Amino acid sequence: MVSSKFSECDTEKLDKTVENVVKLLEREGLTIATAESCTGGLLSELITSVSGASAVFELGICTYSQRIKTEFLGVPAEVIQEFGVVSEETALSMVKGLKKRSGADVCVSVTGIAGPSGGTADTPVGTVYIGFDICGSQFVRLPELWKLSDMSRTNIRRCAAAYAFGTIEKILMEASKD
Repeated sequence: MVSSKFSECDTEKLDKTVENVVKLLEREGLTIATAESCTGGLLSELITSVSGASAVFELGICTYSQRIKTEFLGVPAEVIQEFGVVSEETALSMVKGLKKRSGADVCVSVTGIAGPSGGTADTPVGTVYIGFDICGSQFVRLPELWKLSDMSRTNIRRCAAAYAFGTIEKILMEASKD
Protein backbone atom coordinates (compact mmCIF):
# COMPACT_ATOMS: atom_id res chain seq x y z
CA MET A 1 0.00 0.00 0.00
CA VAL A 2 1.17 3.47 -0.79
CA SER A 3 -0.10 6.50 1.05
CA SER A 4 -0.38 9.33 -1.43
CA LYS A 5 -0.69 13.07 -0.99
CA PHE A 6 -3.75 14.43 -2.69
CA SER A 7 -4.60 18.03 -3.36
CA GLU A 8 -8.06 19.54 -3.59
CA CYS A 9 -10.24 18.04 -6.31
CA ASP A 10 -11.80 19.98 -9.13
CA THR A 11 -15.29 18.96 -10.30
CA GLU A 12 -14.68 19.96 -13.91
CA LYS A 13 -11.37 18.06 -14.00
CA LEU A 14 -13.06 15.01 -12.41
CA ASP A 15 -15.74 14.93 -15.12
CA LYS A 16 -13.07 15.16 -17.85
CA THR A 17 -11.01 12.41 -16.22
CA VAL A 18 -14.02 10.06 -16.05
CA GLU A 19 -14.88 10.82 -19.67
CA ASN A 20 -11.29 10.05 -20.67
CA VAL A 21 -11.33 6.77 -18.69
CA VAL A 22 -14.52 5.66 -20.45
CA LYS A 23 -13.00 6.52 -23.85
CA LEU A 24 -9.75 4.69 -23.01
CA LEU A 25 -11.68 1.61 -21.87
CA GLU A 26 -13.79 1.64 -25.02
CA ARG A 27 -10.77 2.10 -27.29
CA GLU A 28 -8.94 -0.79 -25.62
CA GLY A 29 -12.01 -3.05 -25.48
CA LEU A 30 -11.97 -3.17 -21.68
CA THR A 31 -14.73 -3.19 -19.08
CA ILE A 32 -15.04 -1.65 -15.61
CA ALA A 33 -16.89 -2.49 -12.38
CA THR A 34 -17.18 -0.74 -9.01
CA ALA A 35 -17.80 -1.82 -5.41
CA GLU A 36 -18.42 1.20 -3.22
CA SER A 37 -18.98 1.85 0.42
CA CYS A 38 -18.31 5.45 1.52
CA THR A 39 -18.71 6.84 -2.00
CA GLY A 40 -22.23 5.38 -2.08
CA GLY A 41 -22.50 4.82 -5.83
CA LEU A 42 -20.74 8.03 -6.90
CA LEU A 43 -18.22 6.16 -9.08
CA SER A 44 -21.05 4.40 -10.89
CA GLU A 45 -22.96 7.65 -11.28
CA LEU A 46 -19.92 9.38 -12.77
CA ILE A 47 -19.28 6.53 -15.23
CA THR A 48 -22.89 6.37 -16.38
CA SER A 49 -23.02 10.13 -16.89
CA VAL A 50 -20.67 9.65 -19.86
CA SER A 51 -22.29 8.90 -23.20
CA GLY A 52 -21.20 5.46 -24.40
CA ALA A 53 -20.59 4.09 -20.90
CA SER A 54 -22.84 1.12 -21.63
CA ALA A 55 -20.08 -0.28 -23.85
CA VAL A 56 -17.68 -0.56 -20.90
CA PHE A 57 -19.62 -0.54 -17.60
CA GLU A 58 -20.32 -4.03 -16.25
CA LEU A 59 -21.45 -3.60 -12.66
CA GLY A 60 -21.70 -1.03 -9.91
CA ILE A 61 -22.66 -2.06 -6.41
CA CYS A 62 -22.93 -0.21 -3.15
CA THR A 63 -21.74 -2.59 -0.44
CA TYR A 64 -22.35 -0.39 2.57
CA SER A 65 -22.91 -3.06 5.19
CA GLN A 66 -20.43 -5.58 6.51
CA ARG A 67 -22.92 -8.35 5.75
CA ILE A 68 -23.08 -7.49 2.05
CA LYS A 69 -19.31 -7.07 1.83
CA THR A 70 -19.02 -10.60 3.22
CA GLU A 71 -21.97 -12.29 1.49
CA PHE A 72 -21.81 -10.64 -1.93
CA LEU A 73 -18.13 -9.81 -2.38
CA GLY A 74 -16.71 -12.66 -0.30
CA VAL A 75 -14.75 -10.44 2.09
CA PRO A 76 -13.81 -12.86 4.86
CA ALA A 77 -15.45 -11.97 8.18
CA GLU A 78 -12.06 -12.59 9.78
CA VAL A 79 -10.52 -9.80 7.67
CA ILE A 80 -13.15 -7.33 8.88
CA GLN A 81 -12.79 -8.52 12.48
CA GLU A 82 -8.99 -8.32 12.48
CA PHE A 83 -8.37 -5.21 10.36
CA GLY A 84 -11.71 -3.39 10.36
CA VAL A 85 -14.09 -2.50 7.58
CA VAL A 86 -11.97 0.58 6.77
CA SER A 87 -8.64 -1.07 5.97
CA GLU A 88 -6.24 -1.95 3.20
CA GLU A 89 -7.11 -5.63 3.65
CA THR A 90 -10.85 -5.03 3.31
CA ALA A 91 -10.40 -2.85 0.21
CA LEU A 92 -8.25 -5.56 -1.38
CA SER A 93 -10.74 -8.31 -0.50
CA MET A 94 -13.55 -6.18 -1.92
CA VAL A 95 -11.80 -5.68 -5.24
CA LYS A 96 -10.89 -9.37 -5.46
CA GLY A 97 -14.54 -10.31 -4.86
CA LEU A 98 -15.69 -7.74 -7.42
CA LYS A 99 -13.30 -9.16 -10.00
CA LYS A 100 -14.63 -12.66 -9.35
CA ARG A 101 -18.27 -11.53 -9.55
CA SER A 102 -18.02 -9.20 -12.55
CA GLY A 103 -15.11 -10.46 -14.62
CA ALA A 104 -14.42 -6.84 -15.55
CA ASP A 105 -10.96 -5.87 -16.74
CA VAL A 106 -10.81 -2.88 -14.39
CA CYS A 107 -12.28 -3.18 -10.91
CA VAL A 108 -12.23 -0.56 -8.18
CA SER A 109 -13.38 -0.75 -4.57
CA VAL A 110 -13.75 2.05 -2.03
CA THR A 111 -14.08 1.82 1.75
CA GLY A 112 -13.56 4.64 4.19
CA ILE A 113 -14.86 7.34 6.48
CA ALA A 114 -16.41 10.31 4.69
CA GLY A 115 -17.58 11.96 7.92
CA PRO A 116 -18.40 14.18 9.48
CA SER A 117 -18.73 11.51 12.19
CA GLY A 118 -17.10 8.11 12.53
CA GLY A 119 -13.46 9.08 12.68
CA THR A 120 -11.04 8.22 15.47
CA ALA A 121 -7.49 9.29 16.33
CA ASP A 122 -6.13 6.22 14.51
CA THR A 123 -8.61 6.37 11.62
CA PRO A 124 -9.63 9.98 11.06
CA VAL A 125 -12.40 11.25 8.82
CA GLY A 126 -10.93 11.22 5.32
CA THR A 127 -9.34 7.79 5.68
CA VAL A 128 -10.34 6.11 2.42
CA TYR A 129 -8.80 2.94 1.01
CA ILE A 130 -9.19 2.39 -2.72
CA GLY A 131 -8.61 -1.10 -4.12
CA PHE A 132 -7.75 -1.67 -7.76
CA ASP A 133 -7.57 -4.64 -10.08
CA ILE A 134 -6.41 -3.28 -13.41
CA CYS A 135 -5.96 -6.04 -15.96
CA GLY A 136 -4.85 -8.46 -13.22
CA SER A 137 -2.61 -6.08 -11.27
CA GLN A 138 -4.06 -5.71 -7.76
CA PHE A 139 -3.13 -2.96 -5.32
CA VAL A 140 -4.56 -0.60 -2.72
CA ARG A 141 -3.98 3.12 -2.29
CA LEU A 142 -4.63 5.43 0.65
CA PRO A 143 -4.92 9.02 -0.57
CA GLU A 144 -4.34 11.43 2.30
CA LEU A 145 -7.84 12.88 2.18
CA TRP A 146 -7.72 13.71 5.90
CA LYS A 147 -5.43 16.58 4.86
CA LEU A 148 -8.03 18.28 2.63
CA SER A 149 -8.95 21.83 3.59
CA ASP A 150 -12.62 21.08 2.81
CA MET A 151 -13.46 18.10 5.01
CA SER A 152 -17.14 17.97 4.04
CA ARG A 153 -18.64 14.58 3.31
CA THR A 154 -19.35 15.63 -0.27
CA ASN A 155 -15.78 16.77 -0.89
CA ILE A 156 -14.21 13.65 0.63
CA ARG A 157 -16.41 11.44 -1.56
CA ARG A 158 -15.65 13.47 -4.71
CA CYS A 159 -11.92 13.54 -3.97
CA ALA A 160 -11.92 9.76 -3.43
CA ALA A 161 -13.59 9.40 -6.84
CA ALA A 162 -11.10 11.80 -8.42
CA TYR A 163 -8.20 9.82 -6.99
CA ALA A 164 -9.66 6.50 -8.19
CA PHE A 165 -10.32 7.69 -11.73
CA GLY A 166 -7.00 9.56 -11.90
CA THR A 167 -5.16 6.37 -10.99
CA ILE A 168 -7.08 4.32 -13.55
CA GLU A 169 -6.52 6.97 -16.24
CA LYS A 170 -2.76 7.10 -15.59
CA ILE A 171 -2.35 3.32 -15.74
CA LEU A 172 -4.52 2.91 -18.87
CA MET A 173 -2.65 5.72 -20.65
CA GLU A 174 0.71 4.14 -19.78
CA ALA A 175 -0.51 0.74 -20.98
CA SER A 176 -1.81 2.14 -24.25
CA LYS A 177 1.66 3.56 -25.03
CA ASP A 178 3.16 0.04 -24.96
